Amino acid sequence: MNTAMPRYRAVPMGGSLAARFEARADGSQIVTSTEPLQPYAARLTDRFLHWAQTTPERTLVAKRVLNEDGTRGDWRRVSYAEALTGARSIAQVLLDHGLSAERPLAILSDNDIEQLLLGLGAMLAGVPFAPISAAYSLLSQDHSKLRHIVGTLTPGMVFAADGGAFAKAIAAVVPAEVPVVLTRGAIDGRRTLAFADLLATRATPQVDAAHAQVGPDTIAKFLFTSGSTKLPKGVINTQRMLCSNQQMIRQCFTQLQDEPPVLVDWLPWNHTFGGNHNVGITVYNGGTLYIDDGKPTPALIGETLRNLREIAPTMYFNVPKGFEEIANALDDDAQLRQTLFSRVKMFFFAGAGLAQPVWDKLDRIAEQHAGERIRMLTGLGMTETAPFAVCANAHEVKSAHIGLPAPGVELKLVPSGDKVELRYRGPNVTPGYWRAPEQTAESFDDEGFYCSGDAVKPMDAALPEKGFMFDGRIAEDFKLATGTFVSVGPLRAKIIAAGDPCVQDVVVAGINRNELGILIFPRLDACRALAGAAPSLPAVQLLAEPPLREFFQQLVDNLWASGTGSATRVARALVLAEPPSIDRGEVTDKGSINQRAVLAHRADLVEQLYADDGAGVILPRR
Repeated sequence: MNTAMPRYRAVPMGGSLAARFEARADGSQIVTSTEPLQPYAARLTDRFLHWAQTTPERTLVAKRVLNEDGTRGDWRRVSYAEALTGARSIAQVLLDHGLSAERPLAILSDNDIEQLLLGLGAMLAGVPFAPISAAYSLLSQDHSKLRHIVGTLTPGMVFAADGGAFAKAIAAVVPAEVPVVLTRGAIDGRRTLAFADLLATRATPQVDAAHAQVGPDTIAKFLFTSGSTKLPKGVINTQRMLCSNQQMIRQCFTQLQDEPPVLVDWLPWNHTFGGNHNVGITVYNGGTLYIDDGKPTPALIGETLRNLREIAPTMYFNVPKGFEEIANALDDDAQLRQTLFSRVKMFFFAGAGLAQPVWDKLDRIAEQHAGERIRMLTGLGMTETAPFAVCANAHEVKSAHIGLPAPGVELKLVPSGDKVELRYRGPNVTPGYWRAPEQTAESFDDEGFYCSGDAVKPMDAALPEKGFMFDGRIAEDFKLATGTFVSVGPLRAKIIAAGDPCVQDVVVAGINRNELGILIFPRLDACRALAGAAPSLPAVQLLAEPPLREFFQQLVDNLWASGTGSATRVARALVLAEPPSIDRGEVTDKGSINQRAVLAHRADLVEQLYADDGAGVILPRR
């Protein structure tokens, strides 16, 4: 038996995190890093200006050119010097139009070079900007969330890349007097500004004077939560939050102090992972960001793989589904293996748990091709923490580990029923929600800790210094009629992993019922492949195909057999042909299922699930 320790690619990590634990008489616990937070910049733009002066020709951002036929061509690159010139011109335009925190800049479209320049220009001018999910404009039918966000912001200017694509949403929710900036296209009946004209504007000393007024407590941006439980809330992001968070990251991943990072990244900038964490890593550390127009979906993963065959990242960030797709492609793609493993020092995932089989596959392929593993790291944070707060950067990181607090972060662990809630305090924590004082007050306890609603538990109760594991969302958990407590998060993760590749997501039912049931959202492309069905076959007929009926029956059988009690034993299931609705709040724009919204909007299906003669209900073959 080979017991040799696996070999990992050498990467400066700053040492594994360590923490102090303080038990309190009320049952709560305070956990802080033993490593103090080092000094950090007052403004993210200070770091941007530094790199523009010291490395002006280095590429800050690149994106493939969009051809007239819709395909992607070669890379268009913008250097730090070019970005500074463009950002100063944009700042001048924003000042000329009187933008401010009360009249900020709203951005409706997806990641692109223009959006990055707009964000940098806004920060130079001291004007907050708000990247908004494109799905609220392009996928929503009633634009209710976009209307709520625009009403909350009262923007002084709105940007969208393509006039034709965003015309309907803009007409529906943007007041006629608000200037609209477009990169291309037009909107019938509405005067718009061209982004090229913004870049052609001459910056004046007014820009420097405005930037001089920007300080650590200046609002840099508003990031709207996905609205999984209620309407989206505008999380205030200050310069202090962004910069302290980047220093925390630098101390956990000290390779950032040794070489400028190169990222290939698709993660949307209206979310904190892509927009704060990854864009921030690039700007703060003088790196280069290649904007990836791919996504971990069947239709778009090919673009991500194309980019990774060509551009070698030094560190690579993705959600678990993205790593799964990449792991599946690596076995048969020599060029992908060659480029990806050529200089990457670390992988990092967030947003959900990474299945251990995917993790193990990446380790195996790396060992076979490069002779060493690439360290896989993770953590826990949220929009309200900018987002980096808890990090697992030890040598023995496994699936579900989240680690210990980053330098400068205080954690408060508070018993909540059968679980323990995680709360945050530190310079990276938001001061609150924009124009929502009641929601802000409700979100902080009397000591100023932000109440996350996330639950954690120690990896080893006897050795808490090993760090924590994620234990689901407290608000999702419930009790069966027997009084048995159901921990939804870990159970959902188990079911999704067991149902790969045909299960996209699961909602767990059973509140005040005698047994657990599940509503399954299938991954229809994988279902079609398994059944050998034509793309035109409707979902209802597809799910009735014999291979799929047997697949889901076997899944329910296995879940029943592997359950250890009523809180983990799935007793009935229903496979849904209708996908979750973004307008009803059943799914966020990043694909996260809202458990409570699905159960509320599909109450009739829950009743069908528990009916003695419920049509389509799958029961285990006991």
